[in-house]
Amino acid sequence: MCRLFGLSSAPLRAHATFWLLDAPDSLSRQSHRDPDGTGLGWFGPDGAPHVDKAPVAAYRDRAFAQEARQRESATFVAHIRFASTGSLDVRNTHPFEQDGRLFAHNGVIEGLDTLDDHLGEDRSLVRGDTDSERYFALITREIRRHDGDVTEGIRRATRWIAENLPVYALNLVLTTPQELWALRYPDTHDLYVLERRPGGRHGSRHLDQSGSHGRLRVHSAHLADHPAVVVASECLDESPDWRPLGPGQLLHVDPELRVVQETLLPDPPAHRLTLDDLHPAAAASQQAA
Repeated sequence: MCRLFGLSSAPLRAHATFWLLDAPDSLSRQSHRDPDGTGLGWFGPDGAPHVDKAPVAAYRDRAFAQEARQRESATFVAHIRFASTGSLDVRNTHPFEQDGRLFAHNGVIEGLDTLDDHLGEDRSLVRGDTDSERYFALITREIRRHDGDVTEGIRRATRWIAENLPVYALNLVLTTPQELWALRYPDTHDLYVLERRPGGRHGSRHLDQSGSHGRLRVHSAHLADHPAVVVASECLDESPDWRPLGPGQLLHVDPELRVVQETLLPDPPAHRLTLDDLHPAAAASQQAA
């Protein structure tokens, strides 16, 4: 299945070196499981969003998969894609950018013709073919309608989708230059959060975490001295401080690294999909490794 990752060290801008699909001895094996794209998003000192992404797998382009990317930002979002909707094209590769925000999604939404009709002229925000970018466009529209309130935009958009469209999962990470939001909905896929104090549990260590499946690793010497909040589809180390978001819970990390968690969607989707309901390619994309 797709993998989500988000990090906030706000208000500190931290250097973080990311490797996507990085383990050299397992690139071929692992990338056959998530073969359809890798991407990293961050923000420059002026707040401008940047995205580095490609619709390739590690076993097809080792240079891309192994290259360490040295970036500085207060927030990051990364995504590893197993396509369920949309062709293998850079425009369909996460993260996506709209209105200066970055977004990545793990899940499946059906009924895209209905969603397109609901978006109306805001369908122009969508450059690719994916359900994910349409989902982001609806969030963006609702943020605009509610005076830039991102939490309210996520609330309105996800509730409409949950009430009106067939849904398998709506897990997301959304970032601005100083803030991060993460949603798990419903209970289909896991999403974990780690509130990491400076130096971690031992108080002196830099951030150096990697997923158990070799898909993502992040390293930051800055975070030996500063706290951070990390969100990921899997626990990236053996720290007992990782905790799962509950179904329907939205996490918000503010510009001072304060964390607020609320249950945004207490009820299951009105038209909940199972793996058996999905077409074979979508079902394959959603199964855990």
